[in-house]
Amino acid sequence: APQLSKDFDAPILLNPADTMLWEMTHGDRGFRAIEDDQVLKADGIELHAIATPGHSPGSTCLYAPALGAVFSGDTLFQGGPGATGRSFSDFPTILGSIRDKLGRLPADTVVYTGHGDSTRIGDELVNYDEWVARGH
Repeated sequence: APQLSKDFDAPILLNPADTMLWEMTHGDRGFRAIEDDQVLKADGIELHAIATPGHSPGSTCLYAPALGAVFSGDTLFQGGPGATGRSFSDFPTILGSIRDKLGRLPADTVVYTGHGDSTRIGDELVNYDEWVARGH
């Protein structure tokens, strides 16, 4: 992130709940805080920050209503929620974030994941009860 920030003269945005993770790898290098419900603009497109803790305490998705898309990072993938096996992660929390935050988006919203194939909110949420039963 620091090199891309420098190369493209772009700010580093971080939910403050992830400060401890940032400091583990980047020390005291600064960042600009991004908060839940904050609206950003990129090339004229509004991006709505949606705090989705679970993968990390400060996981944040960016929803672009005009594009019918959400950039989910490691919160939601095709096939289920992101990994929660680390000490700072929590499976019930990520499930709640997906249900209560991403689940409010239109079902046809395209989900651009942090890696892997894209999907749609509605295609994933039909499997929610299965994820809960799986327990991880």
